[in-house]
Amino acid sequence: MKVGVPKETAAGERRVALVPEVISRLVKAGHSVVVESGAGLAAGFADADYTKAGATMGDPWTGDVVCKVQKPDAGEIGRLRSGVALVGTFFVATDALLVQQLASRQVTTFSLELLPRITRAQTMDVLSSQATVAGYKAALIAAEAANRFFPMLVTAAGTLPPAKALVLGAGVAGLQAIGTLRRLGAVVSAFDVRAVVKEQVESLGATFVAMEQPVEGEGAGGYAKELSADQHARELEFLARTVQDKDVVITTAQIPGKPAPRLLSTAAVDGMKPGSVIVDLAAESGGNCEVTRAGERVVHGGVVVLGPVNLPASMPLHASQMYAKNMQNFLQLIVKDGALVVDLGDEIVQGTCVTHEGKVLRS
Repeated sequence: MKVGVPKETAAGERRVALVPEVISRLVKAGHSVVVESGAGLAAGFADADYTKAGATMGDPWTGDVVCKVQKPDAGEIGRLRSGVALVGTFFVATDALLVQQLASRQVTTFSLELLPRITRAQTMDVLSSQATVAGYKAALIAAEAANRFFPMLVTAAGTLPPAKALVLGAGVAGLQAIGTLRRLGAVVSAFDVRAVVKEQVESLGATFVAMEQPVEGEGAGGYAKELSADQHARELEFLARTVQDKDVVITTAQIPGKPAPRLLSTAAVDGMKPGSVIVDLAAESGGNCEVTRAGERVVHGGVVVLGPVNLPASMPLHASQMYAKNMQNFLQLIVKDGALVVDLGDEIVQGTCVTHEGKVLRS
């Protein structure tokens, strides 16, 4: 099987789908790998690193399987051969045109954000691996934007109290944010509609805050689900009170395939202290905060609201290493004896296969 690794062309994207360490394993397993020159440079991997691992430098679009991070642009779609397999994270739920274009070119497309939340798929879970980066980086962004120290400091000029931080959503990104905020010295609390995460939050040294009348928002696969209108109204009111004394709020709540749930209204931001910081990790899917603007820094009544996008690309070395390992594990599932095997009876294959043999299987 010939595997192709193109250079990512999306603006600001610095990750690469496969790193030399993983390519070395693929080559030892009998596959050939062709990498576009410069594909890994922004992530810290030179062409020489790839050739040393056993890859050849050349045209990756000649591969039987093409591995990407971001969705292909129009020019790249035109280079895909009929029958080729394309693997990456394409967020097809928001791009019906892309799906139709790939189907019309007879491309077999696998979009890894659609992986089912089952034990067997954990080693392929790109959303979790990349959320690790996002949660960590969100805490650093908050610390940089804050107008105060995070840890308590005892100085000759007096004692400075620690920052109070709140993390909304205790999935992978949220838990990583909690751990990083704690290491930076902040006093951390966290909120989630899924009561089952309370133990994980507390194991990291944070306080789990709960509503007086708890709501249960755990859906299929452990993801959060949408609340009823009444439950959501109570949640908004509770969070508006909770954030009033916080110096930092990091929001991470997302629902797969749907707009991000609104957790902080404009009124809630109005009630926060000037100089407070909100980092909204759901900015790209609409934002958890009503004030958030994706990719922008908004100052609302003295409160700094940040909507960073594609944070994994800001730490491309480790993000690429984790992504590549996820990709390797997925390739081991769909490639058997040097040939692509699309077993739609397999739960993972069925869940991620978007187009095959000219048909749209998922959208």
